Amino acid sequence: MNRLKRTILCASLLAAPGIGAAQNLDLNVSGGSDDLRSELKDAMSLFALQDSEKATPQALIAAAQADYSRIVAALYDGGRFSPVVSIRIDGREAAGISPFEAPGSIANIVIDIDPGPRFRFGRAEIAPLAEGTELPETFQTGARAGTTPIREAVDAGVSGWRNVGHAKARLDEQQITADHPNRELDVRLDLAPGPRLRFGDIVVTGNDRVRRTRIREIAGLPQGGVFDPEEISEAERRLRQTGVFSSVAISEAEDPNADGTLDLALQVAEQKPRRFGFGAEISTQEGGKLSAFWLHRNLFQGAERLRIEGEIGGIGTDEDEMDYSLILTYGRPATFTPDTEFYLTAEIEQLNEPGYSSNQASISSGLTHRFSDQLTATFGLGYRYIDTDDAFGERDFQLLTANLGATYDTRDSTLNPTGGYYLSATGTPFLGLDDTESGLRFTSDARAYFGFGAEDRFVLAGRAQIGTIWGPSLEDTVPDYLFYSGGGGTVRGQAYESLGVTLDNGEFTGGQSFAGISAELRASVRENIGLVGFYDAGMITDESGFAGESDWHAGAGVGLRYNTGIGPIRVDLATPVTGDEAGQAYELYIGIGQAF
Repeated sequence: MNRLKRTILCASLLAAPGIGAAQNLDLNVSGGSDDLRSELKDAMSLFALQDSEKATPQALIAAAQADYSRIVAALYDGGRFSPVVSIRIDGREAAGISPFEAPGSIANIVIDIDPGPRFRFGRAEIAPLAEGTELPETFQTGARAGTTPIREAVDAGVSGWRNVGHAKARLDEQQITADHPNRELDVRLDLAPGPRLRFGDIVVTGNDRVRRTRIREIAGLPQGGVFDPEEISEAERRLRQTGVFSSVAISEAEDPNADGTLDLALQVAEQKPRRFGFGAEISTQEGGKLSAFWLHRNLFQGAERLRIEGEIGGIGTDEDEMDYSLILTYGRPATFTPDTEFYLTAEIEQLNEPGYSSNQASISSGLTHRFSDQLTATFGLGYRYIDTDDAFGERDFQLLTANLGATYDTRDSTLNPTGGYYLSATGTPFLGLDDTESGLRFTSDARAYFGFGAEDRFVLAGRAQIGTIWGPSLEDTVPDYLFYSGGGGTVRGQAYESLGVTLDNGEFTGGQSFAGISAELRASVRENIGLVGFYDAGMITDESGFAGESDWHAGAGVGLRYNTGIGPIRVDLATPVTGDEAGQAYELYIGIGQAF
C-alpha cells in the first residue's frame, strides 16, 4: 500500500504544471518610464517562459543567462551605453549558476536594471560614400545615439554603392567608443565599395513548363549591363505579375567573375497552369447573375494567358431582358520590351439596357506598357459590329476603332486608399463603315484621397468623371457609346441608368456628354469597422462638349465597411435627393472594396 502511495505521489508531481517554476518574477528599472519597462520586458525570454509548461529550473536559468545580453542590446538600441544589470535567482546571480547544478525548484527571480543615462553621438562618421547617398538624419553629431541609427547608416552607405554598380560593397571596419563622462558615443565606419560589376549569366532553376528563354525575357535583366539592385527587384515583380509562378527569388553569386561580371541565380516555382472559377450575384433591380471563367496561365510554354469567361444576367426577369456575354482574352507578357504586354480580345454579347437592346461582336488587339509603378498606357485597334434596337429604331453599326488610354495611380491601396490620387483618360477614335458615322469618344476618371486624424482615422475621398462624344449626331451614335447616369458607378440612390435624354416623342436614350461628382467622408470607428457618408451627383447633356439641353440628379446616403484585411466589404444605403422620390425611395449596394 505504501508503495502504491509513493507511485501516485511521484506521478502527480510529474504531471503538475509549473512545478519547479518561479513563483515570483520581479522587474525593477531604476528611474525608467513605463514604456522603457515594457520594452525591456518584451525583450526578455524569462517573462515568456514563466507560465509555460517548459519552465523547468534548468530552462529558467538558461533563459536568465541569455537575458543579460538581450537587456543590454535593448538598452544600447535606446542609446543607453552604461547599464548595470543584475538577475538573481533565489538570491544568487544567475550568471554564476551552472544549468547542470540547477536547484529542484525556484521561488524568486529578481531583475534589477539601472539603464544609465542616454548618450548622444559625438562623432558620427562613415566613409567613403557614393555620390548621392543620403544618410539617415538620426546618424549625426548631437543626435540621440543608438545601435539602430548605426545600422541604418551602414545600410544606407552600402546601398548607395550597390545602386551605382558596386554589388559587393560592405562594412570593412568600425570604431565605436563610449565617452561616459560626456555621455557621448563616437562612431567611425569604414566601407569597402569593391569593384564596379556588370550582370553576368542568369541561371534559371525550378521551372517545369515555362521555357528558360521566356523566363529571361520576362525578367528583363540587362545581361552585360551595370549591376543595379533595382533591376533585380523589377525582374522579380515582372515574373510574379504573370501569375504563372507561386514564388520568384533572385540571388547573387558569392564571388564576381574575373571579367567583372556577377552571375545571378533565378529560382522559380510554377503554379498549376489551369484554373477555373464561378460567381453569383442577385439584385432586386437587375435579377440574378451567374458568371464563370477558365484560365490557362501558360498556353505556349511562354507564360501566355488564355482566359475564357461567360456571364448570364437578368435571371428571374423576363426572358427578353436577360443579358449574355462570352469573352476570350489572350495575353503575352514581355512583347517587344519586358514591360510591354500584347493582348487580343474577342467578345460576343447581348445587352438589354434601360435605353436600348443590342447584339454585338467585337475583336481588338493592342499593347499595354508600364512606364513606372504609377504610369501605364494602352494602345489598341479593333473592329465592332452592333445590331441594336433603341429609341431611333432597329439599326446596325460597323466600326474600326482605336483605343488610346493612360492611367496614373499613386494610391496607397487599390481597395481601401487613404492617400494619393488616381487619374485615367481614354480616347477612342472610331471610323464608321457603310452608313456608320465617324468620331471620337473621350472619358476621364479622377479620384483623390486625403487621410487625417490619428493613423488616418478619417479619409476624405472625392471623384470626378467626364465623358463626351464628338462627330456623329445623337441619332447616329452607337447606343452603348452614349452616356447615362444613376446606379452604383455614378449616382447611388438613383435607379440604374435612370438619367438620360427624353426625346420629343417620349422615347428615352443616352446623352452625348456626362459629368459626375462624388464625395465621401470615411471614418474608422473600430479596428475593422468603418462608417461612410456620401453624396453623388450626375449631369447628362444631349450634345457634344456639354452643349445643348441638360438635366441632373443627385443621391446621398450612408455606408458600413467591414475590413477583411484584403479589402473592406461595402454596404451602402442611398436615397435620391432630387426628383419626386427624394427621401422616399432607397437603394442598397453591396460589394468588396470602397465605392471608388
